[in-house]
Amino acid sequence: MLSVNSKSITPLTSVLVIMTFISTLFLPQPLSHSQADMVMPQRGMCYVTWDKNRFSTRYSDESLEKLSGLGVDHISIIPTRYQDSYNSTDIKKTDKTPSDSSVKHAIRKAHKLGLKVMLKPHIDLIDKYDGTYWRADIGFSRDKDWEKWFREYKKFILHYARMAERLDVEIFCVGTELSFTTQKNDYWQNELIPAIKKVYTGKLVYAANWDNFKNIKFWKDLDYIGIDAYFPLTYKQDPTLEELKEGWKKWIHEIEAWRLTVNKPIIFTEIGYPSTPHAPYTPWKGGSDGNADQEIQARCYEAFFDTVWDKEWLAGVYWWKWDTNIHAGGEHNRHFTPQNKPAQSIIESHYKKYLKFSTYAKSG
Repeated sequence: MLSVNSKSITPLTSVLVIMTFISTLFLPQPLSHSQADMVMPQRGMCYVTWDKNRFSTRYSDESLEKLSGLGVDHISIIPTRYQDSYNSTDIKKTDKTPSDSSVKHAIRKAHKLGLKVMLKPHIDLIDKYDGTYWRADIGFSRDKDWEKWFREYKKFILHYARMAERLDVEIFCVGTELSFTTQKNDYWQNELIPAIKKVYTGKLVYAANWDNFKNIKFWKDLDYIGIDAYFPLTYKQDPTLEELKEGWKKWIHEIEAWRLTVNKPIIFTEIGYPSTPHAPYTPWKGGSDGNADQEIQARCYEAFFDTVWDKEWLAGVYWWKWDTNIHAGGEHNRHFTPQNKPAQSIIESHYKKYLKFSTYAKSG
């Protein structure tokens, strides 16, 4: 309450005091730490290599330093192990699997730079047959094969969960795009997730493929709903920004209607667009063919920030992907990375707006 000595008040002083009091009512008030955590989405990036030692090199350190200067405050670090085919039961390291020491180095470097970390282990297939099989197809016709695969997966995921706990990793992803396996809900809900919680005490998420997130039955056992958000936006060739924004409306409505049944914050654990003309309608497809098109990639990024970024249910977004080579990407690159492309500037612009707000909010 405002208190003044009435004997010292002149008419002018009275007006100034009243104006000062009124103006304080309209100043933005600093948020508490818990409020700031609720309103500040994770400004994320997927950080990836398919090399045994690359995460532990000075090139990787330089790339992370560059990343931290863009307003990014979270990264997902992704070590990948492999199985021979969709119906193999063995999960193994290859020369493309980052070593434990290199993964630990990247986590420590990220933390030193003030970045929070999601550890997000992946499984990929070595033999994709005709090219259409991928991790979402992992599955079996016999119960004994399911049991053996889940034993292997449990060993694999607990290895990284223990690492995450020892290194104070803030978020751990229990699985990524394993659509067929999540039909076996009892394994996930009664065995895998409880086992992970015994060794890891941070926040948990699962990364569902964009066409499967409504089928997951164990969301209540996790802290976040994760969606790898490769939603097709339009099938029109060379769409405008407004047409891409219009393409988001269907998916926003679908997510918001469904979320009423689960009431959990949502992270886009992956989202990205290759620098090719097909990015708006098959964003999950890499840039292995076609001409490079940096403009369509940038338009897709801007459409996301203009439509989804400010939704109250969005707890964060992680763009696919940032390379360990600081010089990756560029004018003629067709692939997903936004590095050294117009999309990088779009990320920086939007992330730094939140960075300024976050710094102010958390100062109180």
